[in-house]
Amino acid sequence: MPGLPLESHRTHSIGWLRAAVLGANDGIVSTASLILGVAAANATQSAVLVAGVAGLVAGAMSMAAGEYVSVSSQSDTERADIAREREELATDATRETAELAGIYVQRGLDPDLAQQVARQLMATDALGAHTRDELGISEAVSARPLQAAWASAAAFTVGAGLPLLSAWLAPAQTLVLIVGATSLLFLALLGGLAAYTGGAPIARGIVRVTFWGALAMAITAGVGKLFGVAA
Repeated sequence: MPGLPLESHRTHSIGWLRAAVLGANDGIVSTASLILGVAAANATQSAVLVAGVAGLVAGAMSMAAGEYVSVSSQSDTERADIAREREELATDATRETAELAGIYVQRGLDPDLAQQVARQLMATDALGAHTRDELGISEAVSARPLQAAWASAAAFTVGAGLPLLSAWLAPAQTLVLIVGATSLLFLALLGGLAAYTGGAPIARGIVRVTFWGALAMAITAGVGKLFGVAA
């Protein structure tokens, strides 16, 4: 009804949420794994910290660049599709109206009502209607390269900073144990928060994130131990 406020849906945050969760998860897992691998190779605590800082900086830049390139490619494709749609609307509006009506018929409207809806939408915002209903591109899910890049880099930095801080504060004798335990705790909190924000089951989110994180850290520590013994 006119005048009612628009509902807020979780898909409105899908762009930044995906980039933030991916960045933070990668920051925790990659940096903790790097720290554990270097520590398991019998390196000094200062060497472990240097490796951790280097991993944080390199990882944040890599995440930003990767997200920007990836999302920019998606954005280029979206713009190309919208430009093509704009040209088709300018050259054959009748066909485009029929195409839009056909989409609404497939969604359950009877043909007469679908034609009426299509004509009204074509009269008010033809390109917006086709962009949304034919191409599936909406404001909530459209590609935003800079937003994704900054969110990924910032989230990676925060995520990587957590195991790095643990390594800095932990005694050298228990560094591996403390970094491993705190990193798993951070991953569990991240998985739960991401699941809650996205409306998914919290327990599933926690298990999914911590399992893969623990596996990555265990393998990397094993490799570091192997090379440390070999040396």
